[in-house]
Amino acid sequence: MAMKLDQVSPNLLEVNNLVKYFPIKGSWFGKPKHYVRAVDGVSFFIRRGETLGLVGESGCGKTTTGRTILRLHEPTGGQIIFDGTDLRKLRSEELRKKRKDLGIIFQDPYSSLNPRMTVGDIIGEGLLVQGLTNVRERTERVHAMLEEVGLAPYHYRRFPHEFSGGQRQRIGIARSVIYSPKLIVCDEPVSALDVSIQSQILNLLKDLQKKRDLAYLFIAHNLSVVKHISDRVGVMYLGKLVELTTSKNLYAQPTHPYTQALLSAIPHADPDMRMDRQRLKGDVPSPVNPPSGCRFHTRCPIAVEQCKVDEPVWREIRTDHFVACHLAK
Repeated sequence: MAMKLDQVSPNLLEVNNLVKYFPIKGSWFGKPKHYVRAVDGVSFFIRRGETLGLVGESGCGKTTTGRTILRLHEPTGGQIIFDGTDLRKLRSEELRKKRKDLGIIFQDPYSSLNPRMTVGDIIGEGLLVQGLTNVRERTERVHAMLEEVGLAPYHYRRFPHEFSGGQRQRIGIARSVIYSPKLIVCDEPVSALDVSIQSQILNLLKDLQKKRDLAYLFIAHNLSVVKHISDRVGVMYLGKLVELTTSKNLYAQPTHPYTQALLSAIPHADPDMRMDRQRLKGDVPSPVNPPSGCRFHTRCPIAVEQCKVDEPVWREIRTDHFVACHLAK
């Protein structure tokens, strides 16, 4: 049913057939002969105020997907509909204005902060770029933001090297949240932190989300972390989504063989618990020359001849449960 013009879409972000290829130079004239197919036809949506987790092995395209959505990487193809606007069609000045609604939290809290800038300048830089030139007002907002993320106003004039990893990540979060974005891409924001600090940062993200009505694209490889924070979870393999459903459904009833193998590898605290590990054979194929048909068929324990020839269709097998597998029911 078509929406009325004055009706607000429940989806803040809609990604349709997103493609990102990186060229590999292979001739004397610099014309690429091959491409790394980092993201190859990914589609999903994020509702307002929800968290979509994105998981998969290293190199599957999770981070590239997040950065391409923000146009830190220019898309090769597809649509990125954010709050009713196709970000791919925006020119530089239009995109700059739209960036106030978008944020990113980087994985490494050390390299992501400029060591030559004070904490106040790092957090307030986004406000300055967006046109807040009043120094007093900008300082007041930075002080309030520092307290909101669990730091103190007197940290304003300190430098990043004076803080621990967890404190640095709080600074990174403050930098992303201060100009009140609608969507934040969280690029493995706790993977570089101690386990004892991870829960504090996750709780901070959830508190900020509830208070400010934020939506998150939460990229991670730790499935336990994703389960804790995500409303829905998408699983990527070699540049493609293979399964997407609610967090509850994914962990209770995984359908794709790759998802089942990933979940079987989650460690449990009980040493006496018997684990039914599903060990995948072989290595992940090259994204430069991915397999024909289903990209997972070279490692799939239940693959049939059709899997080697036909690429599976992305389909909804149950309500809000999407999967790309010929054998899924």
